[in-house]
Amino acid sequence: MVLDANALLASLFIGLVGAGCFMYGKRQGRIPPMIVGVLMCIYPYFVPSVVVMGVIAVVLLVALWGATRLGY
Repeated sequence: MVLDANALLASLFIGLVGAGCFMYGKRQGRIPPMIVGVLMCIYPYFVPSVVVMGVIAVVLLVALWGATRLGY
């Protein structure tokens, strides 16, 4: 993980959103939010670029939105 201030703040924010998704999925008993939450908490450790972190976060959240629209 890069020790850049922007990368640290982005990973903190993405991790918080991921933790929220995980807690929501656990309370509702739904698997897709839990999976997205875990992925959002873990992947910022392996991605050095803030832009790439943001793109991956948006892709995961859009995938979660699509899964809930399809009834998963």
